[in-house]
Amino acid sequence: MLKNIDPLLNADILTILAEMGHGDDLVLVDRNFPARSVADETSSGILVRQDATDIPQMAKAILSVFPLDSFVDQPVCRMEVVGAPDEIPEVAADMQKVADAAEGKPVAIASIERMAFYEAAKNAFAVIATGEERPYGCFILKKGVIFP
Repeated sequence: MLKNIDPLLNADILTILAEMGHGDDLVLVDRNFPARSVADETSSGILVRQDATDIPQMAKAILSVFPLDSFVDQPVCRMEVVGAPDEIPEVAADMQKVADAAEGKPVAIASIERMAFYEAAKNAFAVIATGEERPYGCFILKKGVIFP
């Protein structure tokens, strides 16, 4: 048992987050994302399922211990809505709120075309799949550093 650790951060997820280094990417996705096939193409092949939670809950848990990269302009990327790349779906607006709260400042979120997102996800350290029901609940989080 650990104190002050969100219960959504099970041993597998905590291990992944601890093993990741600065600049590594973590993919956090909805239930529709081809998580297994994408994870199989990453260098680690790591997929963790958290089907009983949604994107805002999982993102809040992760970002409670995971620093976003301050060396890049947009440490979070979202999948664009097909045919409407400038549309911000509700799940992306929720992610924006969670990221801003976790960092204590506005966080710039990039958008990536759907197929390009799949390709970018293959370069990630790991994939965490949630039970998020809303479409386009797919994000890539770039890990930063913790300064003394």
